[in-house]
Amino acid sequence: MTMDGAAVEVRPELFATEVAGILGSTHRLAALFAMPQARCVRLVAVLAGQGRLMVIAATLAEGTTSYPSVTALVPGADWYEREIHDLYGIEAIGHPDLDPLVLPLSPGSIRPRPGSGDQVDRLVPDSAPLPALVSGEGMFTISYGPVRSGVFEAIEYVIETPGEDFPRIQTRPHYKHRGVEFGFVGRSVEDGVLLAERVEGVATIAHATAYCEAIERISGAEPPPAGQFVRVLHAELERIANHLDSTIRHTEAAGQAVAFARLTLHKERLMRLRAKLCGNRFGRCVVVPGGVCGAPLIEGVEILASVDHLERDIRADLKLLMATPSFLDRLRDTGILPPSILAVRGALGPLARGSGIEEDVRRSRPYGGYRNLGFSSASGVEGDALARQLVRNDEIWGSFHLIRQALDELDHLAGVAWSAPMRTVATGTLSGEAFGWAEAPQGEVLYLVRVEDGVLTRVKQRSASFHNLALFTAAFPKDITTDFAFIEASFGLSIAGAAG
Repeated sequence: MTMDGAAVEVRPELFATEVAGILGSTHRLAALFAMPQARCVRLVAVLAGQGRLMVIAATLAEGTTSYPSVTALVPGADWYEREIHDLYGIEAIGHPDLDPLVLPLSPGSIRPRPGSGDQVDRLVPDSAPLPALVSGEGMFTISYGPVRSGVFEAIEYVIETPGEDFPRIQTRPHYKHRGVEFGFVGRSVEDGVLLAERVEGVATIAHATAYCEAIERISGAEPPPAGQFVRVLHAELERIANHLDSTIRHTEAAGQAVAFARLTLHKERLMRLRAKLCGNRFGRCVVVPGGVCGAPLIEGVEILASVDHLERDIRADLKLLMATPSFLDRLRDTGILPPSILAVRGALGPLARGSGIEEDVRRSRPYGGYRNLGFSSASGVEGDALARQLVRNDEIWGSFHLIRQALDELDHLAGVAWSAPMRTVATGTLSGEAFGWAEAPQGEVLYLVRVEDGVLTRVKQRSASFHNLALFTAAFPKDITTDFAFIEASFGLSIAGAAG
């Protein structure tokens, strides 16, 4: 289950203390899952550190409905335990606030209990608005969402404010919840990747890669070099598109009409290039277990020419944008994530790197073609929206560099295989359990996959958006109403990825 050993099994009453005892300067909480098994549920804590994953697990016997909360000792487990409570009906005793997160149910409803073997009646979601909890003279509540102006995903923010400051914000992403993890169950390994790449459309390649990495660890099939570099090519184009999108949203909020139009044009050009490469603007059906479906549909020379033109134009327009004082003023000192918060809650991707946390799993736990390519990760220290924007700018240039390296490698590998044969999949004998991961534009994507006789019996995905959205309300230490759009854009998250 880990890179270098099996899970550490502990009793449920010791689960929280064991997890807390390992975390510190060398490890962070990467995820906390619940895994249904025959009439029981297994808790799985994933700890990342020192280039490896460590797993601590505890099995809750049939009929057990609670366990000592991890959040009481490790604040970063907050949303994970709320999700477990929503989806499994298991209560984390000592959790400070088990408000519904992804599955609010009407009063009196019985929560589902996967793994119990019992049939679950039809679930009736609770559509009542979130209650206001802050009171005082001049206080009022703003319900922002779930339907908002612009082409944004559905999410509800309940803002309690005396006028400008944000004493309290509640986040409710359940409107995008689709029950994805349970949709994997019973599917073939090949069909599973089709669902994985739809978990978070803006991170299609990252999710498909993480899922396939897990399958490949179970089967022992190593994708051939050509397939690995094609994955890199598509992953880095995906990263540029996402970082441009975050910048575009900044320019829209700041009223930078010319920059908005220019960068939107460049993103569209990039998406059309992605479509020319594989027939799909999001790179769907490219990554498959064992490698990729085939060679890019256009020649490397044409790809390189398009990449060169895109980088030249994006550099020119970003240079102008980042020299615009009115734009920089809106981002500077906005949405600061204090180091004290990150120390106990953690963060992933550009959100973390903007606050000086340099981890990038392309380097700390390299996978696929990244093991053979050279690049450096960008980072900042200020922890504000401007620092996150600068990180994204640098990562765009890093992505162009990686794309050129991947194209150069592919040029030397012309005519070779694109995927490795996976006979155990073809014969339906593949069985096992493993983790897979990838560095999405938003940060680390993590998958835990269990297969029995070629059929998926459990897949738990954890997007970086889920992990990072839990930090959103911590980014308002001194901000006002008009900063909201910039802070949200600087997080660069997918609500569908967070809601699951």
